[in-house]
Amino acid sequence: MESNFVRADNSNLPKIDGFMVADFFKNNADYYAAEHKNVKTAVSARESYGDDAIGYVQLQREHGVCTVKCKMCPEHKVRTKPYNVTMIINENDSEIMSCQCHDCAASAGGCKHAVAFLMWVLRRSDEPACTSIECYWKKPTLSKVGTTLKYITVQQMSKKEVPHRPSSSALYTEFISEAKKRKIDNCELLKYQHDFKHSNVMQYSLHCLVMDQSPEIKADVDKFIDVMKATFTEAVISTIEEATRRQNKSSLWYEMRYGRITASRAHEVSVCHTPDGSLVASIMGAKYLIQLQ
Repeated sequence: MESNFVRADNSNLPKIDGFMVADFFKNNADYYAAEHKNVKTAVSARESYGDDAIGYVQLQREHGVCTVKCKMCPEHKVRTKPYNVTMIINENDSEIMSCQCHDCAASAGGCKHAVAFLMWVLRRSDEPACTSIECYWKKPTLSKVGTTLKYITVQQMSKKEVPHRPSSSALYTEFISEAKKRKIDNCELLKYQHDFKHSNVMQYSLHCLVMDQSPEIKADVDKFIDVMKATFTEAVISTIEEATRRQNKSSLWYEMRYGRITASRAHEVSVCHTPDGSLVASIMGAKYLIQLQ
């Protein structure tokens, strides 16, 4: 802890409100520039990051000005040295004078760590008073990953109770039954039922072919390959080629690639020695999730 600073807790932390935060963003060119579009700012302000990444909060008051400092754990390299973030608040004028990260490469242009710390203080200001004092001079939760804390579960990441999937399949069965009564044929869940009749080219999907076979053929790879050889005549292959010419713009194109080693993946498969890795997952339909950062 630095000289003349004290440990921050919920009794001495400065109070800020939404109007003060709005004025800070309005008067700070690093956050309202047109090229930012406030997307990164909104993501940085999320509660799931700030509450786990911030620790060792200390503060100092002098002539109505409160200086609050913290250590922030980097989001992607939790074992590296934490970043130092400082916020200066004029409590007499109810104004946030500055909030800046001192260590990351993007700090000169308004980085996400400053936003995360600012919104962290705002959330602490909105919390109701409690009878006990919670000290904020503690190690960030995120930095414990890989040391005493080997992993973080979904339950630990969420402040709210995570609903559990019911063990009984009664609700699912009732849903399928009701959908069939109403003659709903465009529901994705119905497409994976044994009695669903696929039309046109979709019936040649690998999933549909497997579903239509008897248990004996499903259990024997050689027999299933023989069925596929008999099914995919030149006429069928020509029909599939015509229906999937739009390629990645066609949902049918993705369906036909599912579970198949296509030409674009033939070389990767030939040199792959991992039976259960990312390549196998991608062949079986896994997709990358694009997240805003």
